[in-house]
Amino acid sequence: MIFVNRQSGMYKHILIPTDGSELSEMALREGIALAKALGARVTVVTVTTPFHVFSASLSMVTDTLEQYKEHMTALASRYLNVAKNIATAAGVTYDLVHLEHEQPYQAIIETAQYQGCDVIQMASHGRRGISAVLLGSETLKVLTHSSIPVIVCRRPRLTTLIQDSFAS
Repeated sequence: MIFVNRQSGMYKHILIPTDGSELSEMALREGIALAKALGARVTVVTVTTPFHVFSASLSMVTDTLEQYKEHMTALASRYLNVAKNIATAAGVTYDLVHLEHEQPYQAIIETAQYQGCDVIQMASHGRRGISAVLLGSETLKVLTHSSIPVIVCRRPRLTTLIQDSFAS
């Protein structure tokens, strides 16, 4: 279902969170394609968590604070460069945001509100393994707490991919 903004007709500003995962990149590509089709702009956000001495994240256990910040900044830059390249190729106006926040879902919602976004488009899940179990689904948290509509991109089912490959 697509939410229609009564004042302007459709979405004008789409927030797209990215965590660098394959599914997150798919949501990024779809969000930018939607923005192009609607003549909208996008803001792409990536959120890193602050350094903690005691953590389940291996990079926090082995890194110093400075090493961790450098590593997270480099990762965020890589994720945002992918977004920049996709948006530039599509001819879509974009802003890139890197935030550090304890709760990524809150940072996503706050960014959408602060930037004046009228929809959030994100992947159904990103991280895998123990961090996903420990953190829970950021998408679920955004869906639960956001007053801004959320479009959730899911990985295509294998049967759909197989059917599509035989259709051509």
